[in-house]
Amino acid sequence: MFRLLAEAFKEKDVRQRMFFTLGMLIIFRIGTHITVPGVNASSLSSISESGLFNLLNIFGGGALSNFSIFALGISPFITSSIIMQLLQMDIIPVFSEWADQGEVGRRKLNQVTRYMTIAIAFVQALGISLGFNALSDLGLILNPGIPTYLMIALFLTAGTMLVVFLSEQISVNGIGNGSSLIIFSGIVAKVPQDIMNFYSSEIRNAGDELNQAIILAAIIIVAVILLVIFVVFMETGRRKIPVQYTKRVASSEQTAVLPLKVNSAGVIPVIFASSFIMLPQIVLGGLAESYAGATWYEVLSTIFNLQEPVGAAIYALLIVVFTYFYAHIQVDPEKMSENFQKQGAFIPSIRPGKDTQNYISYVLNRLSTVGAFYLMVIAVLPIVASMIWDLPTSLSLGGTSLLIVVGVALSTKEELEGLLSKRSYLGFIRD
Repeated sequence: MFRLLAEAFKEKDVRQRMFFTLGMLIIFRIGTHITVPGVNASSLSSISESGLFNLLNIFGGGALSNFSIFALGISPFITSSIIMQLLQMDIIPVFSEWADQGEVGRRKLNQVTRYMTIAIAFVQALGISLGFNALSDLGLILNPGIPTYLMIALFLTAGTMLVVFLSEQISVNGIGNGSSLIIFSGIVAKVPQDIMNFYSSEIRNAGDELNQAIILAAIIIVAVILLVIFVVFMETGRRKIPVQYTKRVASSEQTAVLPLKVNSAGVIPVIFASSFIMLPQIVLGGLAESYAGATWYEVLSTIFNLQEPVGAAIYALLIVVFTYFYAHIQVDPEKMSENFQKQGAFIPSIRPGKDTQNYISYVLNRLSTVGAFYLMVIAVLPIVASMIWDLPTSLSLGGTSLLIVVGVALSTKEELEGLLSKRSYLGFIRD
């Protein structure tokens, strides 16, 4: 990795992209410390261990703990992107038409996605303001009232759109996926603080139970290392399907393969599932002050609580569903079959056309079964462990965040290697 970074710094264009990405992330990190006017962020310490707070804090890049202008982070944009992808599946015909129009249609869809992001961010801002104010015993909002809530919602919505702008700039002019890097930076920035908090609460104040605290810390460190190794192994796993070309010279010894990842969907299913779990919790949080104690409210709060068995089961099921769904978006068997026919390519022993499409779908589904199980285990295992052994739930490198960190690091590394390879080819052509 260090060798790759050293090579990247030698290339002016790549170096500029790296510094641009770093600059955008620094701006984001500064914004996470600017508290919204009219709130008492210190009151959130009483609910910092809740599942909803931790999820929102992850997707806000750690900004929620300060209730900053970036408290919502990229979450509303992710939610609106999910909705738009679902609506493009022949649910709204005009969106399906735009999806097939290339760059022009993509711009129209992006514009609608941004408008939807504004609406979702405004509603979500009202929800967390009302909900967390109720959960913090009315200590979050200094002067509760409609004008105050509207002002806070406007600040948070504007902050979300600024985060979306920063992420888009990173994707276009920087290195890596902007949305993923925003979340990545927040998780990584929180690691030193979590280490200090764990040291203060579990080790320094352990007293006679010091040995038990040290053993617990060692178990967590070993578990994280093993999980990282397992995630890297699974994320780099490929199924190579041999491909032949009818126009290729028969004497050529080169062999072409179609590499399908074991986890073609990446970390997106975990992010999608987390977003779907968050939305009901935010709505329920907004209703807490009026309906807390009602039977239906308590039932729904249990169902959508990740610290409860039912909530963890729904979370796991959503991850499985989204893994299959997004894998077929990332690797479209129909378009892949059409491209094979245009290029004069075929898979040995498989007829071109519909048979090729069915075969790729079959292989993709088998791989997605393994990928879905892997994502589900990594995301749910820390939740189950915290239920059984009463482990800390607020660690930044939990299951969901660990997947995001490792997945984003690997994808960014691959993009950096691709840029360096492209520069090498350009240099060869010029020479």
